[in-house]
Amino acid sequence: MTRRQHFVIILILGTLSTVSPFSIDMYLPGFPAIASDLHTSISQVQLSLTAYLIGISVGQLLYGPLLDRFGRKLPLYVGLSLYIAASVGCALSTSINTLIAMRLLQALGGCVGLVAAQALVRDLFPVSQIAQVFSLLTLVIAVSPMIAPTVGGYATIAFGWHSIFIILAAITTLILIGVYFVLPNGRLPDPALSLHPKAVMGSFFTVLKQPQFLTYALVGGIATAAPFAYLAGSSDVFMNIYHVSAQEYGWIFAFLAIALIAPTQLNQFLLKRFTNEQIILTTLIYQSVVGLLLVVGTWAGWYGQYGLIGMLFLFLGGQGLTNPNASALSLAPFTRHAGSAAALMGSFRMGFGSIISASVSFLHNNTAIPMVGIMTTCVLMGLVILLVSERVIRYRSKQSSMDEQLAEAML
Repeated sequence: MTRRQHFVIILILGTLSTVSPFSIDMYLPGFPAIASDLHTSISQVQLSLTAYLIGISVGQLLYGPLLDRFGRKLPLYVGLSLYIAASVGCALSTSINTLIAMRLLQALGGCVGLVAAQALVRDLFPVSQIAQVFSLLTLVIAVSPMIAPTVGGYATIAFGWHSIFIILAAITTLILIGVYFVLPNGRLPDPALSLHPKAVMGSFFTVLKQPQFLTYALVGGIATAAPFAYLAGSSDVFMNIYHVSAQEYGWIFAFLAIALIAPTQLNQFLLKRFTNEQIILTTLIYQSVVGLLLVVGTWAGWYGQYGLIGMLFLFLGGQGLTNPNASALSLAPFTRHAGSAAALMGSFRMGFGSIISASVSFLHNNTAIPMVGIMTTCVLMGLVILLVSERVIRYRSKQSSMDEQLAEAML
């Protein structure tokens, strides 16, 4: 693979992975306008985000077996086409219930990009390069929070919130064209893989039985769900509590996105000296300390608008290290079931994300406490799961070794 081919493939995989982040980030500045236009509340509009995350979580489980059975391209064509149609439906929505339903369909289509991109990384690159490739993908994905809310804010003011979904449909149409003409096929269809529910569940069970996958998929799913609390609550915190405009919120969001970008590139250098496991453990400890300071300081009133932005920047910086390393460790044990593994990993993340975003809406109290409290809870739970799982794995490994030695002695 030439350097040019390497760049083009990563770029397309990155854009595929940004379909869902763009769909989440771009309409956040439009929340107040949507609530006003559809005669509903901000908390109800937040449920459209929850519906999107539920759709991603469920959809990824469906696409995993389809990507393994039919290859990577055909499910991509179907899913992206559904996304484009649902985006137009979002733009034409005249009630909050219709918008929520269209967002669910939009997610069911767009989530194919997340699963296919991760499976194609496993198809097209050697295991030794997976973490570095995921870091580069995360860089492309991290650009979306810098661009999407800013574009969404200006589009909302200039053309109304409906225009956001027309823009999303147009962008995804261009991505679909790139997938068709440029992206390699990756793993070929495998007719031997059955789509019978029993066989599909068997594939998922095979993946779940792998201790390394289960550990890092859960850790990655819970710890990387923290930004979903930020996504669900930040527009309300900054626009309704601190009274910033839609454009100003877009710039704040873009600034905080830098916290995601820089660590993804730092990760490539850290991997030359440290293991994936060491990086994840250190990062979760760091985020736990920052998160506790964030909660205590917010409750005590230490931070104004700019102090809160600074602490969020420090906290979100850890996501750029946790995400690529957890993804690499989760997928490394698999070849044949890479699609199912990617689907389960993504489903865990978005499933936790939907719960987190709904929790922020449910606990809404016109303060920043629900947002920062749930963010901190996510990383603390991730750290606990990591520490407990590593001890269990070490114990089982030691027990297995002792059993083998005992069997040899008896012989």
